[in-house]
Amino acid sequence: MSMNVLITGVAGGMGFATCELLVASGYTVFGLDFQQPSEAFSFRFLAADVTDSAQLETAFACIKEEAGSLKAILHFAGVYDLNSLVEIPEPEFIRLFDINLFGVYRINRLFLPLLEPNGRIIITSSELAPLDPLPFTGLYGVAKTALERYAYSLRMELQLLGYGVSVIRPGAVETGLLQVSKNRLDSFCGNTKLYSCNAARFRSIVDRVESRSIPPQAIGNLALRILQTKRPRYVYTINCNILLRLMHLLPHSWQTGIINQILR
Repeated sequence: MSMNVLITGVAGGMGFATCELLVASGYTVFGLDFQQPSEAFSFRFLAADVTDSAQLETAFACIKEEAGSLKAILHFAGVYDLNSLVEIPEPEFIRLFDINLFGVYRINRLFLPLLEPNGRIIITSSELAPLDPLPFTGLYGVAKTALERYAYSLRMELQLLGYGVSVIRPGAVETGLLQVSKNRLDSFCGNTKLYSCNAARFRSIVDRVESRSIPPQAIGNLALRILQTKRPRYVYTINCNILLRLMHLLPHSWQTGIINQILR
């Protein structure tokens, strides 16, 4: 069996850190992203957008010619958004699903023929996926929840073919997504016409949730452990926020009542 792996979302953050770690561990890494990393890298970079099937087919042909097969496919490509469900423009709503959900589907469907026997697929989700959404994070939470339903269904099907599927649920990670989160929150607070007071108060909640972050290398180490484990679990949770988990345990009427009191 080869040591070839495909990783998406490698321009920075968790994807880049995982690429560099796997290369140092002896893997041949094909890293895919729509833009090249801004810092020096040691893996084989392929420029492709996960929303563009033609670009992905070109990358597929390249990997098939150079590697012939893959030991694993690791998904880190993803975008974050924070907005009101009744104010977000339709193109932005669709784009988040096109990258976070449909991009994973496109990659798996196209590259599955290259996956070796007992091959692995690792999908990065979010700690928010299994939790009840908070206001203004609903779009991202719904997309990640849908991604996990897809991942579980994929696991059920691919086990019949001898492949494994695992999900990583990271909490706050020191990547560009944290700054994106802050920028999107600032943009939302400045532009919303319906929730101006609520949005300003919501900022303090987000700041507390994201205050305890871990380096992206921690995600890379976890991905490496999954690849090297004979029988990996389905879900791996890392750096979860205890306040979010406790909130999720409450009855829905309590959750909505608490949020209503905090934000109104």
